[in-house]
Amino acid sequence: MLARERAPAIVFIDEIDSVGSTRTHDGTSGSAEVQRTLMQLLAEMDGFDNRGDVRIMAATNRVDMLDPALLRPGRFDRIIEIPLPDAAGRLEILKIHSGKMQLADVDLNEVSAMMERSTGAEVQAVCREAGMIAVRRDADAIGRSDFMEAVRKVKNEKMTDNRMYT
Repeated sequence: MLARERAPAIVFIDEIDSVGSTRTHDGTSGSAEVQRTLMQLLAEMDGFDNRGDVRIMAATNRVDMLDPALLRPGRFDRIIEIPLPDAAGRLEILKIHSGKMQLADVDLNEVSAMMERSTGAEVQAVCREAGMIAVRRDADAIGRSDFMEAVRKVKNEKMTDNRMYT
């Protein structure tokens, strides 16, 4: 493993549930491949020798789908839940992603309040979408109506998306 050669290192696996979901026996070749990948990952995590200065971290939105073997001590033995941002957190995210935008008559506190139960990525998407709406109308600045339309669009996409949101 390259990480061992370059230690100290952190290996980060995003969307670990894609290869680390609970094992099933549905008989498909895809299922078998995922199981082989999971078994290899478990072997690498256990290591036939000490991992030394290599730390492995992963992220998922679906911890409930992870194979129990991944959550045993010595593997991913700590689960840290990152909650949705509160109003103040959403406001800070809005400030970061609108910081270089030319804003006109926009109350970011109002936008933050409208985005209750939104992820940081959704807040970022609202800023990007508001900018695109303003560009489409050839505006010099992004206004309140651009943000209101962007919030409606992002929230609507969230509600019609078939993924589970909590």
